[in-house]
Amino acid sequence: MPTIHVPTDQKFLKEAFNEALNSYREGGIPIGAVMVENGIVIGRGHNQRVQLNDPIAHGEMDCIRNVGRRASYKDVTLYTTLSPCMMCAGTIIQFGIPRVVVGENLSFKGNLEFLESHGVKTLLVNDPRCHDLMQEFIKMKPLLWYEDIAGRDHV
Repeated sequence: MPTIHVPTDQKFLKEAFNEALNSYREGGIPIGAVMVENGIVIGRGHNQRVQLNDPIAHGEMDCIRNVGRRASYKDVTLYTTLSPCMMCAGTIIQFGIPRVVVGENLSFKGNLEFLESHGVKTLLVNDPRCHDLMQEFIKMKPLLWYEDIAGRDHV
């Protein structure tokens, strides 16, 4: 997996984690994201599928939507607490987001290889905070989790 430079204090991943906590506290799926440019958070979001009754309101999608229109994403890094699903990975590629830092992929493998095969530099951190929060959620609300990942065989 290609390596990319990220701040050693991981402050931006912590901000994404705080977004995931916001969703969790709202009764939603605990996935959060922030977009950073030149060391400044320019947008943030969290999964709001439950809160908005919107099946595509994933954390990364909410973050990108909150950033708003841009002529270019070439200087941004997207931090997300969970490996992106195919919809979010496709959106990352569509808009040319060049770097993605992922909190964990043990709960959901996601599509890191797909991102990398399309030139996106990724860094997988496997942060225990991100993993523990997701595991707590999956244990408490397994049907909602399987719905979110389109695990039709489990619902």
